Amino acid sequence: MVCCVQVLLLLVFSDWAPAVPSIPNRFFYHDFLSGKGNKEIHFNGVKLHVDSARPSVFAVRGGNATLPCRFWYEPELNSPREVRVKWSWFPAAEGHETDVLVAIGSRSRSFGDFRGRVQLRQDFPGDAALVMTELQLNDSGRYICEVVDGLEDRSTSVELELRGVVFPYQHPRGRYHLSFLGAQQACEEQDSTLATFTQLFQSWKEGLNWCNAGWLADGTVQFPITRPRVPCGGHGLAPGVRSYGRRQLHLHRYDVFCFTSSLQGEVYYLQPSHKMNLMEAQQACEENGAELAKVGQLFAAWKFSGLDHCDAGWLADGSVRYPITRPRRNCGPSEPGVRSFGFPPPQHKHGVYCYKADD
Repeated sequence: MVCCVQVLLLLVFSDWAPAVPSIPNRFFYHDFLSGKGNKEIHFNGVKLHVDSARPSVFAVRGGNATLPCRFWYEPELNSPREVRVKWSWFPAAEGHETDVLVAIGSRSRSFGDFRGRVQLRQDFPGDAALVMTELQLNDSGRYICEVVDGLEDRSTSVELELRGVVFPYQHPRGRYHLSFLGAQQACEEQDSTLATFTQLFQSWKEGLNWCNAGWLADGTVQFPITRPRVPCGGHGLAPGVRSYGRRQLHLHRYDVFCFTSSLQGEVYYLQPSHKMNLMEAQQACEENGAELAKVGQLFAAWKFSGLDHCDAGWLADGSVRYPITRPRRNCGPSEPGVRSFGFPPPQHKHGVYCYKADD
């Protein structure tokens, strides 16, 4: 038995055993991407760095955006490395992480709703910027740029924020009739999406003052107050965004705050020879090569195109509204905004706002 142990020890510590490097504070790995022996490298204090030039990027729906990301080595390497770059996305509405794009060298693959809309810029060595086209309302959120070189893994993040407008919306039957799913559907039907807290907070800073509570994208119910008053929490509370916290998505009923951005078309007031009921208004827009404008489209035209018209008109949801950018006598309150007459009976006579998409 002693003899066997001695032989085993001789095998372990003799030249037959593979040599194990014991270099302090250094590491070794193989290039797993290529699997080629000539790509095998030894790092002796070399560090991989990944950084973004800006923490946030702002854009509008339908436009393009470039999310910066670059990587480099210290000290600098003599020859370029073939690394794996992965972009992923955390929605502004607090959803799960979603893969956007994975690239190795000149080869790349995009995923889901991002397919065909994203690519790496690669203008210079180490450039891993993500170029996005045809931006959609739900593209807002935090994007992660991850660079992997063998066992080295570094990442950075960039926030993409869409510029737009938040507007409150009620069910045609009146105040507090929308579940969370109903609120989602209502916003989508009006060419918009559920607003995030960040978007609502920005609108509050810009002067949005609304006393009815509404759903947000994260399932909370909140409302913005710039002028405290008794029905809206009392005079004793400072201005701010009031919150009811998270509510039961199927049980509770509230209004909703929707978010929209720039248009891919034109909203205009159709000048008819006479006022029309809702059905006649729809027909008039169609005869003009257009369709009834949606609420989100009217808000976007007011916000981004400066649409200003003192005549109330039908919209696609059966509401009657008009946009004012230059407040004046006989055109409502003293501040700019989209005025609403609610949902009058469809046989009532009004003007009409039409929407014509870009060719």
